[in-house]
Amino acid sequence: MTHRLVVENNTFEIQWHWHGKKNHPVLVFLHEGLGCVKMWKTFPEQLAKTTGCNAFLFSRPGYGRSGTCNLPWKTNFMHTQALAVLPKILAKAGIRDHILIGHSDGGSIALIFAGSPFAAGLLGVITEAAHVFCEPVTLASIRAARHAYLTGTLKEKLVRYHGKNTDTAFWGWNDAWLNPGFVHWNITKYLWRIQVPVLAIQGKNDLYGTVQQLTAIENGVQGCETQHIKNCGHVPHHEQPDVVLARMAAFIKKCMQ
Repeated sequence: MTHRLVVENNTFEIQWHWHGKKNHPVLVFLHEGLGCVKMWKTFPEQLAKTTGCNAFLFSRPGYGRSGTCNLPWKTNFMHTQALAVLPKILAKAGIRDHILIGHSDGGSIALIFAGSPFAAGLLGVITEAAHVFCEPVTLASIRAARHAYLTGTLKEKLVRYHGKNTDTAFWGWNDAWLNPGFVHWNITKYLWRIQVPVLAIQGKNDLYGTVQQLTAIENGVQGCETQHIKNCGHVPHHEQPDVVLARMAAFIKKCMQ
């Protein structure tokens, strides 16, 4: 079941999965650019059960059943979420030791946070399809999503998850990425500051990023592990759940040793 968390007059949709053993960290899930709590489906609970950790999910402002936010978003919106929003949510939720699991934009947010002064209590980071710089293939797929939203069935599909936030979620994400200034967006400077283990996962058929994203993360983070999954696109935890669950669980157990 989803609940609400109020942080400085902002309401966040949250979900807990209570499977944690004593002294185990909380798994904190950060959703993709068009995601929300419900779009993770059953994967967080499966990972929580497998690792003996509690799992905590939330929808960012303007997504899912969280409160709305103003448009347009600035090109540094992921920095804002990592440095201004996420630390306050963790504090209000009473989360201390934790491991971040971020998908796409959520993975980028996790990396920025991990390389910041706010990372106290962070034991590890897992990213899926994270971006650390802007690629032409990413922008091409985001333009295609725009066309699908305006002329196809994408908006109808998103309404099931975002309700009245659908336009805010889509246009906030889409307009920010397609802002002409976004081609200069780059977070690689945060990578060398990260002091915790990182596992970076990406599908070989990801239409939103190339293997160069994995290479940049691996080169920037000391002790980084990577996995490039065959027969997999932009959402590894749904497209190859068994592979991803096993790899994430093994990594989490290493972080707890």
